[in-house]
Amino acid sequence: MTAKRNLLRYILLLCCCIPALAQAQFNQNGRNNMNGMNGMNNTMGPNGMRNERDSLSESHVDANTVPHSVRAWHLEPRFGEAIVADVDTLHLNFQNSNENYGYKGEYNMLGNLGSPRLNRIFMDRKTTSESFFLDPLDFYMRTPENQLFYDTKSPFTNLSYWTCGNKVVGDDHFKALFTVNANKRLNVGFILDYLYARGYYQYQGISYFNGALFTSYRGDRYRMNALFSNNHMKMAENGGIENDMFITNPEEMSGDISSNTIPTLLSSTWNRNDNQTLYFNQQYNVGFHRQVNDSTREFVPVTSFIHTLQLNTNKHEFRSYEDLSTYYLNDFLPSDTTSDISKYMSLKNTLAIQLKEGFNKWAQAGLTGFVRANMRTYKMRDLNEENIPYMRQYNETMISAGGMLSRTQGKLLNYKVLAETTITGEEAGDVNVEGNFGLNFRLLGDTVTLAGKAYMKNQTPAFFLRHYHGRHFWWDADLDKELRTRIEGSLSSKRTGTTIRISAENIKNYTYLNNLAQAVPGSSEKWLNAASVAQNSGNIQVMTAQLTQNFKFGIVHWDNEVTYQTTSDIDILPLPKLNVYSNLYLSFPLVKDVLRMQLGGDVRYFTKYYAPDYTPGLQQYLLQNPDNRVEIGNYPIINTYVNAEWKRTRIYLQVFSHLNQGKGTRNYFLAPHYPINPSVIKIGISWSFYD
Repeated sequence: MTAKRNLLRYILLLCCCIPALAQAQFNQNGRNNMNGMNGMNNTMGPNGMRNERDSLSESHVDANTVPHSVRAWHLEPRFGEAIVADVDTLHLNFQNSNENYGYKGEYNMLGNLGSPRLNRIFMDRKTTSESFFLDPLDFYMRTPENQLFYDTKSPFTNLSYWTCGNKVVGDDHFKALFTVNANKRLNVGFILDYLYARGYYQYQGISYFNGALFTSYRGDRYRMNALFSNNHMKMAENGGIENDMFITNPEEMSGDISSNTIPTLLSSTWNRNDNQTLYFNQQYNVGFHRQVNDSTREFVPVTSFIHTLQLNTNKHEFRSYEDLSTYYLNDFLPSDTTSDISKYMSLKNTLAIQLKEGFNKWAQAGLTGFVRANMRTYKMRDLNEENIPYMRQYNETMISAGGMLSRTQGKLLNYKVLAETTITGEEAGDVNVEGNFGLNFRLLGDTVTLAGKAYMKNQTPAFFLRHYHGRHFWWDADLDKELRTRIEGSLSSKRTGTTIRISAENIKNYTYLNNLAQAVPGSSEKWLNAASVAQNSGNIQVMTAQLTQNFKFGIVHWDNEVTYQTTSDIDILPLPKLNVYSNLYLSFPLVKDVLRMQLGGDVRYFTKYYAPDYTPGLQQYLLQNPDNRVEIGNYPIINTYVNAEWKRTRIYLQVFSHLNQGKGTRNYFLAPHYPINPSVIKIGISWSFYD
């Protein structure tokens, strides 16, 4: 434990030294070269559909220092399109930035910070990807989709630290970001992300050490974005608590009960994930120079030639040093200990030609054609003819082609339509057609945004849904393509703080993990776990209606989001009918232009339902067994907090997270048999340097 805390202190010390070193180099190079991102202007389409010319968030220090600017964007990974992103410097709701159950409490999880999670809002739930084991951990991953790229006029550093608990229970989470421009076009940076969560229940410790190096070049003719990330993620698995009554009816259990004395089903079992991603996107523009005024000319791109390379390597290991014969039903591999290893490697190459929009009055939309090659390798255990285990390799190669029609610079209407089909390989015949639009219009003196999106996807299920071999799970499933059709629309008003979102989806051949657990003979309470992949050959419909309504009365704010869902097959695709987030707070300056405060409390709530279970052996959520299922929900989680923003520093004190523990019903589970943390005090700080 001491070694872990010492490592955290060394990282903090190292990162605090970085700004000073960078400042020395920056002063040597001169400040006059830092003129911002080349080629960006202030155009923005409706519904936030911005392109790489959009203005990016900017802030300034006081008049006694050099003005600074930090601009940020993330990427659409296929073509490397820059999508504007806000630099996280707002003082509001900083207390929710490190919550594993989501910013608005919309995720199920296992209780501990860093644990696998699943979105309860189906329309926001991602489909199963080829990185099967990493899907429940995407919140902590460094990928091209969620990594920010920067342009700065001075070196920018941000240090953030969250903590709660003590040396026995609790968690620590530290992030460090540093980025600097070498000149007005070239930026480099890195990010470190270290999480060590001991947890409040036995045998659930989690340790993540993730990081990334990134760079970008923004010239007129040549542009480039590159990222290398490494994610090392290890977590103990306790299998859930032995008896839910330790939480729901503790007065009926004997002994002194606290969270770290409640017995759990597993004690020497772990999941470990190692992931590396190399992403490189480059673009060469052909165009002409146009005279803006007597002294200024600008480059106007007409055609872009785009190349994107992405390499992913993943290794997942489920290891246990205890006897799992009383926990799992099946044992497919002869061994004294469980050590299930699965590996996945993917290499994608995309070539595209893009005709740019906006280079003359007739070019109202951009047109892109592309071809993509995807080579994948999988490795996992198998048995030879002598019944001896070995690592078997599977190879898959696919070639797909498609096109995109887009308009992102319109003042009134913007849209994007993409179609792609797989031509050869194991996924031949897969089709993906998707589109979205945004429309701004005036209504009763207010600017109203109407946005919509739709897709039709007929796709082969992910490899590990088709094949998986391990000691306790084994399947080779002949699965049909999964057909998903969705339509969604939203209407929002800035003046009233209202957003209404309605969506509907039909799924044919819905693919899921089915629970095949069996009761131990002679016992109605002990079950042996088992699972396999299944498909529903019929159609399942999901309907969602969501209302976001924010009120403001002077310094009093009341933010709300209510989501209603219905599913046509609640046994195969269970969802809570209602999901609610409400946040009531005061926001005011305590010292003008120096110190700003936010004081309040928020609540998360969802109605009872048979939420997905969790199995450690696959690190995945799956259906509950129909003969042994329990409902969770109908339990509010209430937090109270104080936020303060002092110049470049944000601090929060969550006076109590889970304030209402022990009051009324005690069914505080976000996954069956996995209670959330008891009432605790949390602290967080984020400190930014601009020089």
